[in-house]
Amino acid sequence: MINKNILETEDLLEQINEELAQGTFNLQDSQLLQQMVQALADKRGMIRLGFVEAFGKIGQPAVPFLLEALKNHPNPVVRRSAAKGMAKIHDPQAIPALIHALLKDEDRVVNSSAAGALARMGAAAVPALLEIIAGDYPETAKGQATWAVSFIGAEATEQLYEAFKSDIVDIRVTVVSALANIVAEHGKERCGQVFMEALEDEAMAVRLEAIAALSHLPPQFALPHLIPLLENSNSELVRAAILSLGKLGADEALPHLRAILALEGGGMAQIAKIAIGQIEGVRINRTNAATQREEGRELLVMPLDNSE
Repeated sequence: MINKNILETEDLLEQINEELAQGTFNLQDSQLLQQMVQALADKRGMIRLGFVEAFGKIGQPAVPFLLEALKNHPNPVVRRSAAKGMAKIHDPQAIPALIHALLKDEDRVVNSSAAGALARMGAAAVPALLEIIAGDYPETAKGQATWAVSFIGAEATEQLYEAFKSDIVDIRVTVVSALANIVAEHGKERCGQVFMEALEDEAMAVRLEAIAALSHLPPQFALPHLIPLLENSNSELVRAAILSLGKLGADEALPHLRAILALEGGGMAQIAKIAIGQIEGVRINRTNAATQREEGRELLVMPLDNSE
């Protein structure tokens, strides 16, 4: 026998979606909005998702109800979905509550849902996220905040440039990591200057992050900075440079990596071997792609055979 509550919840969702589609949904109906919040406790994921999507369409009028649920509802499933609903609405007034949920909620899924919602808030959330990264908080929370900053990406570029001036190592590492993602997706030239400064940073963690970031830049820019690092006396820097060269995929690095393979033993040689394999793999892919393009051109110019 089908549970009556299940049918009622399905009917409620259907009613709401119909009213939203027709433009007849009453945004002032607080009782209905509260009923929607309670429906977020439904055991079926697709039903919860349906209500989350509906909250996204309702927008700002739903914010107070979702915030109250996120802060105080005893059911973690409701708190998780409330955070996801806030992610759909993108209202900056939710940032303090989401930060609190990220740091203080006992449910780990609520923590990650709050981080996801903060990432959707865009540049407005960056200052609060950087405070977490800089503060005395659990590494899990710092990692989630770092991910959120990186996700926000290009929208926060100017804030990241400013944040790189911070005296706090974790902030500078996060900035370099986030800018590396931005370069990979959007090609911001100014990021290269930050990477150059980071290569000379007094903190090893920042320097290592900068070396990894160079793999996202054009080879003509990255190689002059990576290849000299292969002769550095610090094995961590050498290892990071080898890995970055492998990801960069530039043929110009092969002689230098083969020299390490010939002269070094143990782990460093093994890392160089992996990097060489990565570069050769890139070369093979380029060759195959060029061959396919050439074959395609030949087919285009090949005369049609109209004979019977």
